[in-house]
Amino acid sequence: MDSLTQIVLGAAVAAAIAPAGHRRAALLAGAALGTLPDLDVLPINLLTDDPIQRMTWHRGISHSLLVLPFVAWMIWEGCRRRGGRVAAAPRRWFWAIQLALCTHPLLDAFTVYGTQLLWPLPMRPVMWSSVFIIDPMYTVWLLLACLVAWFARERRLARYVLVLGLSLSSLYLVASLGAKAVVEREAGRALASLGLADAPRFSVPMPFNILLWRVVAITPDGFVEGERSLVADRGPMRFRAYRSDVRAWMQVADYPGVRRLAWFNHGFMKAEQRNGQLVLSDLRMGAEPDYSFRFAIAEREGPQWREIPPQQLEWPWEASRRLAGVWDRIWRSPEQHPSEPAAAGVSATGSPGT
Repeated sequence: MDSLTQIVLGAAVAAAIAPAGHRRAALLAGAALGTLPDLDVLPINLLTDDPIQRMTWHRGISHSLLVLPFVAWMIWEGCRRRGGRVAAAPRRWFWAIQLALCTHPLLDAFTVYGTQLLWPLPMRPVMWSSVFIIDPMYTVWLLLACLVAWFARERRLARYVLVLGLSLSSLYLVASLGAKAVVEREAGRALASLGLADAPRFSVPMPFNILLWRVVAITPDGFVEGERSLVADRGPMRFRAYRSDVRAWMQVADYPGVRRLAWFNHGFMKAEQRNGQLVLSDLRMGAEPDYSFRFAIAEREGPQWREIPPQQLEWPWEASRRLAGVWDRIWRSPEQHPSEPAAAGVSATGSPGT
């Protein structure tokens, strides 16, 4: 999640647990602890300039639930030995520090980026992908609770609003999982009718809401993409088919960077040739044809590909138009043109149409 959300989550958790007389100190400490795991980008950027390593090392050791409890204990123990507030209420502060720190990776796991919750175990990153990386409807309750608690200080009102804010934000996460289940059910039915019942797929909410969702499924020649509005859409989901240069991807599949990327994003990638380079795009973040993470990993050398140091590529896309379209799409279901095939360009065998 975004930094502001992690800050107010950590602050709310710590302030709700710490003694009332320590509330302002707990808000500040929790805010610092809530953002601490994301500071891993600083040493990572010093250790490597490889963009794939920078992407896939993030949310690793600093987000591991096998590591963070020990970090929290060391912070608690160091503060307790120095005396002061932690020494005065060691048990409450122990849990305030533990939970403020450990809720960070758990919240990150609700996004699609990928969080290595059990690093160093060799399991793929967790991506429950039920909330967008910035969602005001999750953050606002925590932000308001922290502001009220800051001014209410020791009064009972402060604890009440903190618990309320944490409860409302948690209910929003539960609602996001419920919305995702509905979308997954509809997507599963539609994909089964297209012969893609067993195709690898993911669903993710569109920016800033949990009412409009994007679903992507992998096909032999590429992938299909569709949207589902929980407000406006009725009937079967419709998908658009896109091709990927699967043959070129297979030729470079053994490159270390490609293996690492495929492990990190669960293989949800698009391969395309661009200006003599082979570019891999992470399908999870963005929407066709615009993606947040694109990497050039090889250059054409005759009929073969030559490995190059990975380069992260960016090219312009119309963010303002996209966001306006998202808002409109929540409330309106696009009408199908008479000339458009019912399967929206996907054949019954699951191969993309031309």
